[in-house]
Amino acid sequence: MAKKADLAGQRFGRLLVLYDTGERKDKRVVWRCKCDCGNEVDAVSHDLTSGDTRSCGCYQRERVAEAHTTHGMVRHGKRHPVYGVWAAILTRCENPNAKCYKNYGGRGIAVCEEWHDPAVFIDWALAHGWKKGLSIDRIDNNGNYEPDNCRWVTSKENNRNRRSNHLISFDGKVQTMAEWADELNISYHALKHRINELDWPAERALAEPVKKRT
Repeated sequence: MAKKADLAGQRFGRLLVLYDTGERKDKRVVWRCKCDCGNEVDAVSHDLTSGDTRSCGCYQRERVAEAHTTHGMVRHGKRHPVYGVWAAILTRCENPNAKCYKNYGGRGIAVCEEWHDPAVFIDWALAHGWKKGLSIDRIDNNGNYEPDNCRWVTSKENNRNRRSNHLISFDGKVQTMAEWADELNISYHALKHRINELDWPAERALAEPVKKRT
């Protein structure tokens, strides 16, 4: 077995490695690090040495703020929606502490190097059909966030392409979650919550009426 590299005391970007947490992720050492901003964060060896993880997340936030100032995309005190999309993509792919990281960065989905610059991402978005109400969608759901693998789609189209949108068999017919929601006039998010979070069987999730709030 190869001897692990001792990264304690080394600096990677804004992160100073403090100690080995004892945890392992994909057989890689998980290190506790302290960011220059004062926050502490855990990161695996490869992410540190490759440069994929350079801060606790404050670097990305500062880039957003810088881009806001540089490109004049903040109007009436509100952030332009394209910045929200960009920040969300980086968070789910590069922040191990994010709730959705396991479904993106945790399974190898990455953001291409050029899109780490918010200005470049915004230029691409505006030139490729972005408009309010559309969502970014990866054509290959196992591929990265990069120009050749992304497009702007409606929420319904995006829902149909989600990895979690497995086929559901009910009443002798097999359809996606989005298709069942359309046919039965059930909120897609309510149906997804029932099946993915409450772990209801398809028969109950599809047949039980959704209670309306009073």
